[in-house]
Amino acid sequence: MQNLQKKYGIWTAIAMVIGIVIGSGVFFKADDVLKASGGSLPTALLAWLIGGTIMVVTAYVFAKIASRIEKVNGLVDYFEEAYGQRAGYLVAWFMTIIYYPTLVAVLAWVSANYSINLIGAKEGVWSLACVYMIFFFLLNIYSPVLAGMWQVSATVIKLIPLALVAVVGIITGLTSGQTLSSFANAAQTVSSGGGLAVATLATAFAYEGWIVATSINAELKDAKRTLPKALFFGSTAVVIIYMLYYLGISGVLSNDQVIAAGDNAPVQVISLIFGRMGGTLLSVFVIISCLGTLNGLIMGASRGMFSIASRGLGPQARFFAVVDSATNSTRNSALLGFVLSCFWLVVWYGNFAGWFGQFMDISELPIAFLYVIYISLYIWVMKRFTGLGPFDRFVAPVLAGMGSLYIIWGAVQKDMFIHFFLLTVTVIIAGLPFIKRRDH
Repeated sequence: MQNLQKKYGIWTAIAMVIGIVIGSGVFFKADDVLKASGGSLPTALLAWLIGGTIMVVTAYVFAKIASRIEKVNGLVDYFEEAYGQRAGYLVAWFMTIIYYPTLVAVLAWVSANYSINLIGAKEGVWSLACVYMIFFFLLNIYSPVLAGMWQVSATVIKLIPLALVAVVGIITGLTSGQTLSSFANAAQTVSSGGGLAVATLATAFAYEGWIVATSINAELKDAKRTLPKALFFGSTAVVIIYMLYYLGISGVLSNDQVIAAGDNAPVQVISLIFGRMGGTLLSVFVIISCLGTLNGLIMGASRGMFSIASRGLGPQARFFAVVDSATNSTRNSALLGFVLSCFWLVVWYGNFAGWFGQFMDISELPIAFLYVIYISLYIWVMKRFTGLGPFDRFVAPVLAGMGSLYIIWGAVQKDMFIHFFLLTVTVIIAGLPFIKRRDH
């Protein structure tokens, strides 16, 4: 098996953390969090703060793990080190078959949705979603270095609309009194929400993605120092940006208006302040933001089966362990990632077509299952990391574990949780026959 080159530096790692986390979620989950909070802005802000704190503490614990372990694929490596090769294989199988492709499918749809709205078309969302997926998978297959450069560029660009909404919205809201009104008056169009736990789960999608940065562990220069810094500082920056952004929206739109605007709330904010041209320009920035996140997730999805095959595990290990000699990309693994993403895009389409009777939210449920995996790693840290101080070894993992349980509790209350749970178990069982190591 060929080795992956050390081609990425600290800025690519930070860009993956910030760039994947800050993407579509902060835009299209704003109204969902407010609805789940019963239309109450203080409750919604508390949900954003709790979700962000959970992410930062979790990333902090993973930073301590990353400073000790450097192999092929971060999360899988950590679980394998903690509980053995078979346990690591099952985590990699879940990430490859469910986690990465589900989020890729959702992000492709969100990116296409914003694009179609920008040009004023009424159809073509699903076709454009396929086009976006094809383009970025090809980019990661034939030019992974260029894909990394796009990740950094998109991260810088996507901060522009968030900064505009935050700064202008907060100033406008404090001047007009709208901010105080939003805090004092809950939305009247929402009779009751799912509660704080469900609202926090909605923020989990907006905060998710930082773990994908560990998938390029083998390609990072000085990974044991680079990755921990990227995880901690990147996740902290995201929480600050999100809170300011949400305050900016509440300074221009009332809670009822935010819910009515839905995914277009940030566009309406800029349109009200700078006019229609400003709203159009913001839409372009939002699309670039979503595509940056999509690319980052595809970087992870492209390496999914490779992380399994590089250990001599999984179906056709020799085939999926191939590293393209010309581009240094995990070509065959990426092709499988594309096929799986297409499958989950069909499932996501089925939600809107009414195939299931209820909404199977693959934008949130896979994330909750990942938090179950995290809890196992926190226990391992407390047992084995004897060289750490009391806070790093016990306090941080316990706090992160409590946050994980809270996210899981929110997921249990979602529609079709049992259905998705059974589907996940079925997928895991299907991977068991390939758990035996093969010569490659």
